[in-house]
Amino acid sequence: MLKTDIHMLRWEAGMKQEELAEKVGVRRETISALEKGKYNPSLKLAMDIAKVFGKQVEEIFHFYEDDTDDSDDDL
Repeated sequence: MLKTDIHMLRWEAGMKQEELAEKVGVRRETISALEKGKYNPSLKLAMDIAKVFGKQVEEIFHFYEDDTDDSDDDL
């Protein structure tokens, strides 16, 4: 599961989803989906977002193992 700090960073910068979307070349819906954890960005998009906020990718995007995934139990 991927969690992001995009919403918080946008809020701190006084930036709307539409503004961030325009800066990184995607639709507002993509930013919304990223913030809700419903979409995993490409590496390029993650890097573009990080650049907008002057951060490293790993400072914005955080991967967490999903404890509900039992697919490896049979290995």
